[in-house]
Amino acid sequence: MSPRRSTQHAQQTRHAILAAGVALASVEGLEPLSLGRLAAVTGVSKSGIAGHFGSKEALQLAVLQEAVRTFRREITVPAQRQAPGLARLQAVAENWLSYLNRGVFPGGCFFTNVTSEFDGRDGPVREVIAGVNEDWRRYLATEIRAAVQRGELAPGTDPEQLIFELMGLMLSLNHSLQLDGDARAVDRARVGLARLLRSVEAQSV
Repeated sequence: MSPRRSTQHAQQTRHAILAAGVALASVEGLEPLSLGRLAAVTGVSKSGIAGHFGSKEALQLAVLQEAVRTFRREITVPAQRQAPGLARLQAVAENWLSYLNRGVFPGGCFFTNVTSEFDGRDGPVREVIAGVNEDWRRYLATEIRAAVQRGELAPGTDPEQLIFELMGLMLSLNHSLQLDGDARAVDRARVGLARLLRSVEAQSV
């Protein structure tokens, strides 16, 4: 095998391992994710997986970053086609609803699951999860502030409060879809989202 084909094969194998790892972690959590567990699922030897990631913690962190890439591809990247502010915020929210409804991750929202798993722990994995959540809130706050500056949302809009309520809606939707199997959950979430945004709209909008 040529060096180029060998490198391409290694990249494909790594991608397949990460895809399997994200799917497993969304259902079972990051803590049960191990080199042996992935070897059993992917058919790649345990030593082969160790060659890509080295340790369980390195594997967990790589799976986290792969989940982040998927989340961005599904939600924020398509929303960038909209103007900054309210239009982009609405696109993000709609993409977020769709991401949950379509079950992009088999266990529901990957980040809801791993945040609950690690929120009471210490260590590098917990720190990365906290950083991912902080980056997401910062992204939403940027669009909310842009909407205020453009006169689309009321001047006194508190970005942190709006984010808190928005995330609460999405957490409730994830719960209703995953645990209750509520076929009307997305419609309920969409009604709640519209009501939430109306409550902070500028009077001229």
